[in-house]
Order: sequence, then structure tokens, then C-alpha cells
Amino acid sequence: MGLGMKNVMVPVIDMKKFPIETENMLDACKEWGCFRLINHKISSELMREMKVVSRSLLDLPMEIKERNVNPVGRHGYTAPRQVTPVFEALACHDMAAPHSLPTFYDQLGATPQQRDIISKYSEAIHELSMELARKLAQGLGLDLKENDIFNGWPCLLRINKYNYTPEYIGSTGVYLHTDPGFITIVQDDEAVGGLEILHKETGQYSYVDPMPDSLVVNLGDLAMLWSNGRLWNARHRVQCYEGTARVSIVLFMFGPNDEELFAPEEFIDSEHPRLYKAIKADDYWSLRIANRSATGAVDLLHLKD
Repeated sequence: MGLGMKNVMVPVIDMKKFPIETENMLDACKEWGCFRLINHKISSELMREMKVVSRSLLDLPMEIKERNVNPVGRHGYTAPRQVTPVFEALACHDMAAPHSLPTFYDQLGATPQQRDIISKYSEAIHELSMELARKLAQGLGLDLKENDIFNGWPCLLRINKYNYTPEYIGSTGVYLHTDPGFITIVQDDEAVGGLEILHKETGQYSYVDPMPDSLVVNLGDLAMLWSNGRLWNARHRVQCYEGTARVSIVLFMFGPNDEELFAPEEFIDSEHPRLYKAIKADDYWSLRIANRSATGAVDLLHLKD
């Protein structure tokens, strides 16, 4: 670990303890933009099976992995590149849409067993992402009984591999960044760590130990925009501490593409004026790319005083 690195346990939130845990979750989201989730209803067996399938798909020949493409022109196979030479990933864009997962399976020639495991895991993690988004909204005072705003928000399923070698120890697997979407849920490697969170107040990196059967939840740029600055977009990176491959499974919940995302009126008052312009999720992604803003482009949407 680097000089001044602290080995910490980010806040741990227990799904079985809601609604009592609501305040603890909000505190974690405001201070860290990140927390660990336990008792999340996804079985240990399914998590292990999904990790085995992920490893097998990422071990496929390059010519097969390169078949993983998506109509939108991004969110397919990510090959190692100069800035992230040990990182690669496979992805299924808008994974809850009817034809997305079947297309993903066909591209990679997945077996019936692999398809079954990925389908079960995808359904469970997607359901969890919606539940967490609703708990955040309700914790901030929104009434969702008449308008479940998160229905239909696209989610990306991505499996990552860090091809670490002993020579790479001490180097960066993925550079410092924020996630462009709303919520990110990560099944990190149960044996190989590397996740580091930049603390909001101190500006110091904190190393986050793996914790079997748990999930890491990060808030992205759109959560900060939507909450009118109440929630923090986690700044994080992945470092190499061991010279062995690291695999993680990630769900990214983005925002709506058919309408603009903005802070609800309930978050606006005389002490909390509206901070950001409204924007569609895809437009925000394009804004980040155009400005090469790895740590977010939310400030570019800040309304002038």
C-alpha cells in the first residue's frame, strides 16, 4: 500500500435491518459514496457460480470475446489498452431488455448451464439495484407510491478481469474515476483485493479489504446530480497488490434515456437551490467522453449563481 494508505472497512449496511439502516446508508452515501452490503438475498452459491462462469468467459480466445458488441457502439468487449494494459471486460448493455442477454450468450457461445446461471444472477442483481434505488429515494423523503421513477432505467452487466502478474505489483489496474451512472453494484474478488476509495473530506486513499458474500455499492455522477448534491459520487481506483488475476462482476444502473434526469422538487428549497442542469443519461456519457472527465463531468452542469 502507498504512503498514508489506511486499511479501512467502508460502512457495512445490512439489508435485513431496514428501515433502521436507512440513516446509516444515507450517511455512508454522503461521506463515502460507497458502502458494503450484506444479507442482500443473493445466495452465496449463486455468487460463486457466477464467478466461475465469469472466469470461463473471460478465458475465451480473443477472437470470440471480440464478438461481444452492442448496437449503441459502446459497452461491448473492452480489450487491454495502453492506459489500462491489464484490464479487460465483457458487457451486456441494457441487460433487462428482452433480447439483450440472449444476444450476449450467442455472441460468446455460452453453454445452457452458463446461460442459466447468468440469467438467474442478472435477475437477482437487477432486482437488488431497483430496491436500493428506491430505498435511497425514500430515505431522502420521496414518496414512490404513485411514481416509481426507476422503472425502465437501463442497466449494464459487466464482468471484469485484471490480468495481474508479479511484475505488475504496485501499479494501477484501473485509474481513479467516478462511475457515470446512478448506482453501481460490485461483486468484487473474494480473494484478491485492490479497491481503493478516495475519502471525500481527507482526500486520502483507503484500501478496502475483500469481504466474502458481500457486495460493494458505489454511487455515480447521476446520483449526485439527481440528489442535488446531497449524495457523493465515489472516487475510486483499483491497484495491483498481488500478481494473480482478479475478477469482479458489476451492474451499472444508468439514468433514463427517454427523458432528462434532474433533482426532484422535494430536494429544492430556499436553503438548497437547484444546483445542476437536467440531462439525459446518454448525453451525460457523451459529455464525459468529450471532456475526458474520468472523475465526472457534473461540475460542467452546475447552474451559475
